[in-house]
Amino acid sequence: MSRIGKAPIAIPAGVTVTVSDKNLVTVKGPKGELTQQVDRDIKVEQEDGQLLVKRPTDQKRHKALHGLYRSLLNNMVVGVTEGYSTTQELVGVGYRASAQGSTLDLTLGFSHQVVLILPKEVKVSTTAVKGKNPTITLESIDKQLLGQVAAKIRSLRAPEPYKGKGIKFAGEQLRRKAGKSAAKK
Repeated sequence: MSRIGKAPIAIPAGVTVTVSDKNLVTVKGPKGELTQQVDRDIKVEQEDGQLLVKRPTDQKRHKALHGLYRSLLNNMVVGVTEGYSTTQELVGVGYRASAQGSTLDLTLGFSHQVVLILPKEVKVSTTAVKGKNPTITLESIDKQLLGQVAAKIRSLRAPEPYKGKGIKFAGEQLRRKAGKSAAKK
């Protein structure tokens, strides 16, 4: 049995969870509201301030969906209470970032600036401290959307293995390569 799927989801105070007859789960909290359509075979029940995800059989498909939907629903509960954030660093000479509202303007060593218009659910802020790499901080209540936007930003200039130039996540360890060997005599 799925160990993740068996674990109940604690619903904190101030969070309301509603499950429609079509298995559409809506989670409302202090930071916002999220919805998730759950597969019709998986049952979502609310009892004693906890959310339980149950599966009908031990089929491989049901086992997979059991853990998946439990994790998605838990991410929704955490998102509407605490929210999620991720930080990225721009490593490279002349790399800059600036944000105005939901627009992110990046200078990444191309002949042009890259302008990204982010979804309204994602809040962006940038910092540039002298002597340190510029950073981009993304915040959202939707963990999936936040990861997707962060991956899109990183894909604009992924870190290269020789000097480490590019956009990387804060604290990310990059595998570095040794460059060319000295010429043979």
